[in-house]
Amino acid sequence: MTPEESQNVEYKQSWRDEYLKWICGFANAQGGTIFIGMNDDGSVCGVANAKRLMEDIPNKVRDVLGIVIDVNLHEQDGLQYLEIVTGAYPYPVSYKGEYHYRSGSTKQELKGAALDRFILRKQGKTWDGVPVPFVKVGDLDDASFALFRRYAKHSGRMEEADLMDDNATLLYRLRLVEGDYLKRAAVLTFHPDPERFVTGAYIKIGFFRDDLIYQDEVHGSLFQQVKQTMDLLTTKYLKALISYEGIQRIESLPMPREALREALLNSIVHKAYESLTPIQIAVYDDKLEIFNCGYLPDDWTIDNLLVSHRSRPYNPDIAHTFFRAGEIETWGRGIERIIGGCKAAGCPVPTFRYSTGEMWSVFHFSEEYQEGVGGQVSDQADGQKGSQATDLAQKITNSGITVPDADPVTVPDTVPVTVSKENVKDSIIRMIRRTPNIRKSDLAAYLGITVRGVKYHIEKLRKDGRLIWEGNSRNGHWTLIEKKRNNNNL
Repeated sequence: MTPEESQNVEYKQSWRDEYLKWICGFANAQGGTIFIGMNDDGSVCGVANAKRLMEDIPNKVRDVLGIVIDVNLHEQDGLQYLEIVTGAYPYPVSYKGEYHYRSGSTKQELKGAALDRFILRKQGKTWDGVPVPFVKVGDLDDASFALFRRYAKHSGRMEEADLMDDNATLLYRLRLVEGDYLKRAAVLTFHPDPERFVTGAYIKIGFFRDDLIYQDEVHGSLFQQVKQTMDLLTTKYLKALISYEGIQRIESLPMPREALREALLNSIVHKAYESLTPIQIAVYDDKLEIFNCGYLPDDWTIDNLLVSHRSRPYNPDIAHTFFRAGEIETWGRGIERIIGGCKAAGCPVPTFRYSTGEMWSVFHFSEEYQEGVGGQVSDQADGQKGSQATDLAQKITNSGITVPDADPVTVPDTVPVTVSKENVKDSIIRMIRRTPNIRKSDLAAYLGITVRGVKYHIEKLRKDGRLIWEGNSRNGHWTLIEKKRNNNNL
């Protein structure tokens, strides 16, 4: 049975000199075979001048590519065809200054950052292991070294005597030195301003409701970025659900803190820093997304990450430093630990996506969590814990709301009015009936709950078939679908 075109097989009906690019691509990848005189389905159509090509092709490959290949002559049903066998070469092979690469059943020309990664890999190097000139140990951040030493001492992954060495010796023990130079990994993990040397080496965080509401940027060494980002996420961007066990107050985030930290560390360790793009964390009412530029190994898909696999870090020097600090493992169990931690805590299982050069880790918030935080007056997530009574009154006046007699309102001095949790849905329906074009923010202001809480209850009404939005986002309106419940029409 004739094999289909694949990573290692290509069919061509006749020979053209441009197919030297395909041979170059095979040499730079895993090797492969080109059949000349065969159709795309693998059937033999024959090739003219087969014997002459057996001499010409090897000579052209040698002269243009500088490599040696095998060319074999075959015959089937009286038709001759050629088999060109190319091995995988341990060094980069170029076609007239161009570097081609076989990926799947396609040939790609490598350029820019992709070419840099390819050449480094062929040389047994990685991007984070490249030396950086003009940076000295004295330029690095003492606070980041102190943070590393504290983590490493707690993890027990380095001898205490080694942690007492000076910074220069510590860097040597962490393999972050190349000759007389510091590696890029050293600059990223310990320099107070790594963006001087690597554009985009920081983290952006944003909170979104239809559009960006507010954002922060986290700069500094990678160790400082992890600490500051976790602090921001758990105090400003994620609202804790409050519960009690007896008199003990319990604060629960929508995902285990350890799982969130593991996902953040994964994005930092596996990021393609040569992309010059910051890590981006987007927080919504119902999910949190962590995005980073990065690449899976050539023969991997996202499915490989979801099962037990060997560790193959994109930045091995950065990974080794975070491992010694006790921040990560080195057995390829990061995704497994994230999923397991969420399951153990009763949280939704996160999802992971990969598109060439782009990775997402997505934490989904449970309905129980959304409902719980939606009913809480204080909104830790956006830092808006109340509004002045005059601002609220003006907002309600501008929206055209008439306060219903059934829900008398007393406006306190400093916090929004409140409606009991049991009456939220009914109050939303009454307000929509009075003012069909009312906005969610105005409903939240009147009810004394967060916009997140309003969205949760509106979504419930939509799912129950009781409410729809008609028109566009600017000029639309709510339409109630009346139903009888307990012999009362709402």
